[in-house]
Amino acid sequence: MIFDRALIRARQDRARRLGPATFLLERVAQELADRLSVVVRHFDVAVDLGTPAADVRRALANNPAVGRLIAASPAVEGASLAVIANEEALPFAQSSLDLVVSALALQTVNDLPGTLVQIRRALRPDGLLLAALLGGDTLGELRQSFATAEAEIEGGASPRVAPFADVREIGALLQRAGLALPVTDLDRVTVRYSSVFDLMRDLRRMGATSALIERRRTPLRRATLLRMAEIYQRSFSDPDGKLRATFDIIWLSGWAPHASQQQPLRPGSARARLADALGVSEQPAGEKAGR
Repeated sequence: MIFDRALIRARQDRARRLGPATFLLERVAQELADRLSVVVRHFDVAVDLGTPAADVRRALANNPAVGRLIAASPAVEGASLAVIANEEALPFAQSSLDLVVSALALQTVNDLPGTLVQIRRALRPDGLLLAALLGGDTLGELRQSFATAEAEIEGGASPRVAPFADVREIGALLQRAGLALPVTDLDRVTVRYSSVFDLMRDLRRMGATSALIERRRTPLRRATLLRMAEIYQRSFSDPDGKLRATFDIIWLSGWAPHASQQQPLRPGSARARLADALGVSEQPAGEKAGR
């Protein structure tokens, strides 16, 4: 157990009250719609899983390839079709969905392999999962600055920024879940701020402040916070004084297996030599090519 899921919902509720910062979610929703537009097939029943706002549903509203789009999350607002659901315990029957999409939600699932397996079971044969989650070096600047400041001021660092999965790990999890034709890629977004406090304000309005179970429960010391801001300014500022904040968005897709999908050839079934295709001389095993 890494994340306090009840606290995540409370943070998202607070973000809605404050007036959410949705620039990152809007970008991801539009990219998701663009990626789905090149898939030549119709999805009768689709689920928007865990996306913290309606941006994905708005982006797909006029997509003729998507039939019924059901919002599924612990708190759903503004959806004509909705299911109150936890991303870690999906309520959908086996082989009942044609499409599952998700934007910036799965990075806070405690059991991501288990969630992917549940999605695979819920998809009909040749159904598609298309999702984006934060990963990689997201907020690496903030993580490093906090760790250095706490080590200097308090004699040790505490977890302030959530751990994020690597894009290669996500690819392996898709295969482990039994999804066919898995694809992952990374979109690095650099956002610039006048101060680290503006970044922290945006994180609060995203509902993305720390919800780690092992987070420090005592209030952050003012001296530590100010030292963190100094380190961030010194280490991660551009010549114009603006501060960089990295958001790595990992895109993942996979299909429920179906007989119509491309299949790998059986070993030994090739009809042409690789050396001939490359126009080179074949070297027998154990012999080195001459210089």
